[in-house]
Amino acid sequence: MDIDCLCAGILFADHVCSPVPRVPGAGEVIVADKMQLCLGGCSSNAALDLTRLGVRTAVAGCVGDDAFGRFIVETLDDGGVQTDDVRRVAGVNSASTMIINISGQDRRFICGVGANVNFSVDHIPTDLVAAAKVLYLGGYFMLPGLETAEMVDLFRAARAAGTRTVLDVVYDDSPDSWDRLAPLLGETDVFLPNDDEARLLTGLEDPVKQAERFRDAGAETVVITMGEKGSLLMSDGLCLTAGTYPSRFVGGTGAGDAFDAGFIAAMIDDADHRDCLRWGTAMGASCVRAAGATESVFNRQEAEAMISEHILEMKEV
Repeated sequence: MDIDCLCAGILFADHVCSPVPRVPGAGEVIVADKMQLCLGGCSSNAALDLTRLGVRTAVAGCVGDDAFGRFIVETLDDGGVQTDDVRRVAGVNSASTMIINISGQDRRFICGVGANVNFSVDHIPTDLVAAAKVLYLGGYFMLPGLETAEMVDLFRAARAAGTRTVLDVVYDDSPDSWDRLAPLLGETDVFLPNDDEARLLTGLEDPVKQAERFRDAGAETVVITMGEKGSLLMSDGLCLTAGTYPSRFVGGTGAGDAFDAGFIAAMIDDADHRDCLRWGTAMGASCVRAAGATESVFNRQEAEAMISEHILEMKEV
C-alpha cells in the first residue's frame, strides 16, 4: 500500500463518560448519560483522523492479544488505516484509559500503558518510513523502547530520504524529561506539544520562550497548542499566534491529536504555515464536540467548509 503518513506510537482503548457534575466521593455512584468504549492514543487517533481527510495512512505500534487490542485494530481497519504493522503481544494487556469528564473542568485520566512499553524501533518498518511523506511519532515519554539513539537515527534517516518528521509527546513531569527529549528534537521537522507539556519540559511560562527553547534544541518548527487560547507557531523568521474556530465544547480528549492530523494533512498538501494552522485548528475544534477522541472529527469536506466560512485570527509576534 502506498501511504502518505506513517503514524508510530501509542495505541489505546478509552473508556469515556459524558460530562458529570463532579468526581464521585468514596463509595458514591454518579450516573453519566453515556459511557462508551472509544479509540484512544496519539498514534491511533491521528491515524484515524488523517484517513477522514483522505490521507493514506498506516500505523505502527503494539497491542495486547486481548479484546481491547482487537477493538483498537478493528476500529482502525474499519476507518481505512493500514494496520499490518500493529504487533499483537501475547500475555500483555492492551493499553487503556478511563477518562472522567467533569462539567466546567478539565478531564481526569486513569491510565494503563499496557503493550505500548513493548514497542521498539525495530517495529517501525523502514520501507514505509522511506516511502511516506511524513513520519509521525505520537506519545513520546510513554514509549521507553523508543527513547534510544536508534530512534534518533531513524528520524535522521527519514529526513535524508525526504520524509518529514513530526513529534508529539504526552504529559511527563520526570526531572530528566528534557534530557530524554533533546536528542530527538535535533532531527524533528515539526514539534507539537501542548502548553502544559511545554511548561513542564522547559520550566518556562511564556509560550514564545518555550518555543525558542525547543528551536534552540534543534526543532525546525514548533507549534504549541493552548486549548481555547489557540496556538503558537515558531519557525525560521516567523512567529505566529492563532485563535480558534467556533465550536460547542463537550470534551477535550483527542483535540491535540486532531490538530496534529489537520496540520500534517496540510503539510502533505505543501501548504504554508498559516494554512497548516487553519487545518489543525479546524480539526481540533471539531473534536471537542464529543466526549470521545475521534467520534466528531471532521472529514475533508467539513474541514474545508469550516475554514472557508470562518476567519481564523492570526498575528505575528
